[in-house]
Order: sequence, then C-alpha cells, then structure tokens
Amino acid sequence: MGKKKPRPRRSFTREFKAEIVELCQRGDRSVGQVAKDFDLTETAVRQWVAQAERDAGNPHRRADQRRTGRVGQVAAGEPPPVRGRGNPQTSDSFLREGDPVNVYPFIEAENAAKGGNVKRACTLLKVSRAAYYAHRSAEPSNRARQDIELTEEIVAIHDESKGTYGTPRLHAELRNRGRRHSRKRVARLLRAAGRAGRAPKRWRTTTVPDPAASTPADLIKRDFSCGASDVNTRWCGDITYIHTWEGWLYLATVIDLDSRRVVGWATADHLRTDLIAEALNNAVAQRRPESGVIFHSDRGCQGGFNWSSQHLESFFATIKKELIDRRGWPTRIAARKAIFGYVEGWYNTRRLHSSLGYLSPNTYEATHWVA
Repeated sequence: MGKKKPRPRRSFTREFKAEIVELCQRGDRSVGQVAKDFDLTETAVRQWVAQAERDAGNPHRRADQRRTGRVGQVAAGEPPPVRGRGNPQTSDSFLREGDPVNVYPFIEAENAAKGGNVKRACTLLKVSRAAYYAHRSAEPSNRARQDIELTEEIVAIHDESKGTYGTPRLHAELRNRGRRHSRKRVARLLRAAGRAGRAPKRWRTTTVPDPAASTPADLIKRDFSCGASDVNTRWCGDITYIHTWEGWLYLATVIDLDSRRVVGWATADHLRTDLIAEALNNAVAQRRPESGVIFHSDRGCQGGFNWSSQHLESFFATIKKELIDRRGWPTRIAARKAIFGYVEGWYNTRRLHSSLGYLSPNTYEATHWVA
C-alpha cells in the first residue's frame, strides 16, 4: 500500500462561518454537536462564535447560553395548539381511545394495592382476565429482547437520517457501530416499526447542450469511477433548480469524482456564468488543490454545465428526495440555509454512500486516501 497522503487543509469562507455561528446561536444544538455534525473542531467553532459576539458588541455572552422560548410557548402569529393534542396533560381523559397504551401495568398496580380487584380492573380496561394472567406468566425470549433493543437503535438511526435511510444504509450504519445483524432482520424490524426509506424519483433531463459551444478535450475520458489515490484531482460540475414561492433558485455544485464530496457550491436567482464561477471559486478556496486538477463539465448554455455526469445526477436526485421535495420553500434564503445544513452537515460528513462502500465522503477521505 502506498504512503498515506495528508487530507487537504480546509479553508472556510466568511459566509460558511456565519452559517455555523447562526446554527450555534439558535440554541437547539450545542456548539460541540454543531462541530461534530459539520466535521469541525469545537475550538474553531467557539472562536467563530466569540468573534461574531464581539462584532455584535456583546463579548461576554456565549452561544450555548442562548435559548429559545419556553417549551410549549406559541410563537407570535402561530395558532394555539388544539386542546388534547401534543400535550398529554391537557387531554380530557387519562386513557384516550386509540392510544397505544399497555394496560397491564395498571392492572398490576390494582392487584398490588390493598383491597385490589383484578376482575374490576380488567372489566374497566376491557381486558379478559385470561389474557392478563397469560401476559403475566409469559417471559419474552432472548431473541425478542434483542429485537426490542435493535429496533430502538434502528429507529434512532432512521431519525438521525430524517427518515431517509432504508435497509441497506441502516444495515451498514449498524455494522459501522459494531452491531452485526443480517439485512433481512433489519428490514423486518424496520417494517415492524412502521418505518421506510425514501426512494429517489426518476431523474428527468431538462437541459440540452449548446450547439454553438466549442468542444474541449475530454480529459477524464468518461471515467467516473472512484479511486482513492485520485482524490482532489478530478472534479465535475452541474446545475439544478429549486422551486420557491419567490421564484426559481439555481444550485451549482462541484463534486470530487473520487470521494463524492461536494467540494464547492453556490446558489443564485439566475443562470449567469457568475453562479458557476462562484461554485468553482468556493471549491478552490476550500480544497486548495495542487496544480493540474481536472474540472469536467459538458457543453451547456450556462458556461459549460449540463446534465451528463452520473454522479451529479445522483446527487441532485438525492438532495431532492431527502430535502427539497419534502416541503415547500417560501423564500430563496430559507432554501439556501437548508441546502447548507444538508450539504455541509449531512451529505459530506455523515451520509453513507453505496459507491464508497457505505462510508461518508469525510470518512472515505480520512481512511482511504493513499498516494
């Protein structure tokens, strides 16, 4: 095996730091958690927050001291919650119809109480005494107990992925955490928990090459395969669009062909060459590649970008499946902030990629990049 090559030193734009500071100041995540999610050092994040506080004229207040309003408090302009929903303390009765409540502990409590009456408790809770005694005598098997524990972990990972992971990625993430189980078992427990992954929609090509554009040499020669030794030497770029209530938001991205990392991106309300240049400049600023890096794009009407690279098509299908198509976007700013969190805090740092052996781009670069 060749000598391991150091990872490129990352450089961060002013906009990137501002987005991280804003996430810290919201108060729903600690500084340490934000640093972990975005593959940053906690010291660097705290320095950015402290600098932002000094710039704002409040040098003594830490980001993790900011808190949102009290739990249950309704924001201005929001409708009040419906009585009995979202807060179990406001329900009209202790056991509401249809609630998935295990009633046997209540019968046990009645039976243990002085003068308790199992028959009366079973009648009130509409449970036969035979079923109660059968439940009381039954002991779950080791397999059943393991299924319960495994299901809890599957649900937790599924929630971390915001409901996007299906069986293959759940199975891979469990293996990464030292939990080795068959894929069929994971699939069974996922179905039993009422969960499922999200499948991408079929991608539709909506842009055609510019017939007047010149045809540069294809230095990549249509080779889009992964190669650990080629990280930071071959990039490709493309554009997609996102519908907001204000109008279209265009997203230009630059992806490393070998680690699948989004190394640069930019958004705008137009398709001018400035958008493409900003995405490429961001990639160069963050990655600082050595001389000779190849940037691949096909002939298109926006400065050379078009819909050809299978990896960018895959990325666009993924981000639309896991983020864009799951809600409406009132403003371009809201969509851009969500894209920042997805790309920098999930896709690059934590999301498992099947083409990388179910590793994240960050992990792949850290463990497989050799000369």
